[in-house]
Amino acid sequence: MVFLLVSAFIGVILFEVPSLIRNKHWRELIVFSIFLSIAFVMALLATIGVKLPSPAKGVDYFVEDILHLNYQ
Repeated sequence: MVFLLVSAFIGVILFEVPSLIRNKHWRELIVFSIFLSIAFVMALLATIGVKLPSPAKGVDYFVEDILHLNYQ
């Protein structure tokens, strides 16, 4: 299963990165690399069975405690 995950991410890299480099979109390449790395780590952890926290709890904390908005 890990092999398929790595293969899929390599496929995405081979499809997207050459055009970003060819068109000299350096900032987009950096942002793409950061998001792809985060996605790969999360997908790998989920694949090997590590329980990941729900992002909904983080969104709730941000909306209610930091922005001081309440759901009605």
